[in-house]
Amino acid sequence: MNHRTDPVVTTTQGSVRGLRQGGATAFLNIPYAAPPRGAGRFAPPRPHEPWDGVRDATTPGPNAPQSARKLGSVDMTPYFGTGWSRGEDYLTVNVWTPADADGDLPVMVFVHGGGFVAGSTRSALYDGSSFARDGVVLVTLNYRLGIGGFLDIPGAPANRGLLDVVAALRWVRDNIAAFGGAPHNVTLFGQSAGATVVGGVLAAPEAAGLFHRAIVQSGNGLGAFTTEQAARVTTAAARVLGIEPHADAFAEITDDRLVEAASALAGTDLRTATHHDPLIGLSPFSLVLDTQPAESVAAGLGAGVDLLIGTNTEEGNLYLVPVGAYATSTSEDVDAVAARAHPDPARLVGTYRRTRPRATPGELRSAIMGDALFGAGSWALADAHAGRSGSTTFNYEFAWRSHALDGELGATHAVELPFVFDLTQIPRLRGTRALLGPDEPPAGLAPRVHATWIRFAATGDPGWDPYGPERRATMRVDADWTQIDDPRARERQAWA
Repeated sequence: MNHRTDPVVTTTQGSVRGLRQGGATAFLNIPYAAPPRGAGRFAPPRPHEPWDGVRDATTPGPNAPQSARKLGSVDMTPYFGTGWSRGEDYLTVNVWTPADADGDLPVMVFVHGGGFVAGSTRSALYDGSSFARDGVVLVTLNYRLGIGGFLDIPGAPANRGLLDVVAALRWVRDNIAAFGGAPHNVTLFGQSAGATVVGGVLAAPEAAGLFHRAIVQSGNGLGAFTTEQAARVTTAAARVLGIEPHADAFAEITDDRLVEAASALAGTDLRTATHHDPLIGLSPFSLVLDTQPAESVAAGLGAGVDLLIGTNTEEGNLYLVPVGAYATSTSEDVDAVAARAHPDPARLVGTYRRTRPRATPGELRSAIMGDALFGAGSWALADAHAGRSGSTTFNYEFAWRSHALDGELGATHAVELPFVFDLTQIPRLRGTRALLGPDEPPAGLAPRVHATWIRFAATGDPGWDPYGPERRATMRVDADWTQIDDPRARERQAWA
């Protein structure tokens, strides 16, 4: 590391100049793959051409084509960012490292969420300064989204967004030592769609050896579409665009039209004779796999990679409260979401009514929705991983409740992220319509969550008992932390 005012690091493609910020140095917008142009948008990621001189890495770069994404009355700008920042050279990483980094530091690589159609490294929540401050080299990455990243198109490789993440991990392996990081101690972590991608990478043979620990925050180890389901989305996309469903035809379409078409695919019915829609209609894009990640991990893939996995207590609230659908929910709404998510909806609803005898229809609807999207797939992945030797599994439940939106938002989807990044002070996170609500979070919660994630990345041990087939130890994270064994046993069994 060059310790001048403007530090310069040499990567395999060329030199980059970063920006010193207090005790951290940030290197922004470093390419890990070639710009996905034209037909290349539907090809595997390729190495970036080398550059001469020193590339400026002090300002944010472009991100993947995407439409603006909102969730009703809650301000999710810190999470989604401000939308599409145009430019072709967007397969890039941001790197934060301690200003005095001298090598062999733990490395954490973050994959953002956004329903497979939105998000980027530009989002305010993904500033890695606090990780660098605490002795970690933090990497965030952009990957292809929507039609470019996840539409299963004849003539193109599947899961191109996932292939981008694997390419970024190869970049980390080859370059991170120059930034002070240890390529033999890499933790891949992600949230929501990003966490589902992490589960897919865990089960991907081509990623073996590129990372050593994984953190899955509100992901879904059962969230992949079958090829039959994916073909429905492809057929619908081709119909919207008026083209044949083949990569050559899609390659002729501009990014603007692809983004517009992706928005038109919302609500595509993916239920088949043998499979339900694992995303219950919330996104027409996901991984496309013949075998679910949880099943692949149970068969032995990802062996040797330690796993920290968990969900939030009220995940489903984010999809109901901000759009006014929580307080107005009825028993019919509860039955409807169960029917989309489970082969025996009556039994599922009965289980939730017995475990939550005082719950309102809104609470029941949110609980079933949250477990359909995240809980059941996380339990399946945790059980699959815990059943393998050579690695350790740890489980958490994030239970701190935001008082946003008249106190109803609660321990919802994404509310843990400001605590993981130790960024609860961001102004747009605070207020009656902001993710963290109007009240001050418990003073020590963000530092403790942040330190726990770092401890796991550095040592493989977050500080509580492992999760296993015989004892599903789970740390409930709130103002006070409490370890509980199998806290959702009956509901978990209803999904098994």
